[in-house]
Amino acid sequence: MSWVTKTLSSSLGRKLLMGVTGLSLIAFLLVHCGINACIFFNDGGETFNKAAEFMGTNWLIRTAEIGLFLGLIVHIVDGLLLWKSNNEKRPVKYAVNGAANSTWYSRSMGLLGTLLLIFLVIHLRHFWVVSRFTDEITSGKETLFGEMKEVFENPVPVVIYVLGCISLAYHLLHGFQSSFQSLGWNHPKYTPFIKSVGTGFAIIIPLIFAAMPIAMYLGIIK
Repeated sequence: MSWVTKTLSSSLGRKLLMGVTGLSLIAFLLVHCGINACIFFNDGGETFNKAAEFMGTNWLIRTAEIGLFLGLIVHIVDGLLLWKSNNEKRPVKYAVNGAANSTWYSRSMGLLGTLLLIFLVIHLRHFWVVSRFTDEITSGKETLFGEMKEVFENPVPVVIYVLGCISLAYHLLHGFQSSFQSLGWNHPKYTPFIKSVGTGFAIIIPLIFAAMPIAMYLGIIK
């Protein structure tokens, strides 16, 4: 495992890891959003439950799930190391003067990432743990759609999820383009396009995620 230690101790290596894990998590968000958006068929959760069952029982997807979690852990640890390293290397004067040339969310990736981590723990507790480690859903006593309705009938989780989606949006505004840049895909011809796609992704995906608990709480989705 010496190569892991060498990679994590190198600034370039950590940035490459951030890029690779970042893009894999972006791909996951796209798939996860597509599956969850099935609730908008408003058919009592039938389409959503079928999609969720497929994702939960397909061996290939379950195997990829392990890789996803490993990638997520690496992304979190790597991000914290980079954030710590950047803060240690940056003089106070540079931080003040450089603020005019960068957005606040690009300078606050550590904070936004921490907020997302807290939100992720809550999210996993509400749905992933229930669907994977209890018999409520696997035994047929409950469906994942039913679990969503139960969670989001309470306004507190709804507010937490909306705030989590806002944090995700700002995290993606910088992280999407940064992932490509970390892998060396930075060219005057393509970077503006990547940035535009990233901005759209950072707005649309979190907006769809946030609309779900709001729609369920308001009774729009039944």
